[in-house]
Amino acid sequence: MSELPRLVLVGPPGAGKSTVGAQVAQRLGLEHHDTDAAIVRAQGRSISDIFVDDGEAVFRALERGEVLRALGSPDVVLSLGGGAVMDPDVQAALSGHTVVFLDVSIADAAGRVGFDASRPMLVVNPRASWMRLMQARRPVYEALATWRVDTAGRTPQEVTDEVVALLGTQEAL
Repeated sequence: MSELPRLVLVGPPGAGKSTVGAQVAQRLGLEHHDTDAAIVRAQGRSISDIFVDDGEAVFRALERGEVLRALGSPDVVLSLGGGAVMDPDVQAALSGHTVVFLDVSIADAAGRVGFDASRPMLVVNPRASWMRLMQARRPVYEALATWRVDTAGRTPQEVTDEVVALLGTQEAL
């Protein structure tokens, strides 16, 4: 057992963090922890409702707390919400962790998430909003990443295979 999560997945909405995270965890015989899902469970309401009722600042504080708590969980696969990495405390806490940036094109992301109201950061002009988010977040994702895995045009299984292979390479070192 390691003292750290085995893997942390980051990336934009639609990259497949939750799906791939669950598959990687299953393959490795580990637990999967999705920080957005944990916030929804703890709050008893959707992320969109938190944004509307309490504002983005409240959500980001909840997110920061959940991510920092989850980073202390040993031997799990973590999937972080797309914006979690923009918090300086989260960025600092990710140092020393194995981080995989799941990258995706806007076309693939749109097909996966539909850019609907469940994505509060994408409600107004979803495509332009996604592009702005990626312009701001890409440098952070890339700076934090141990590896970048392109998910465009690939099935979750193919992405999972690559992530598991990368972890095997790391453990062999």
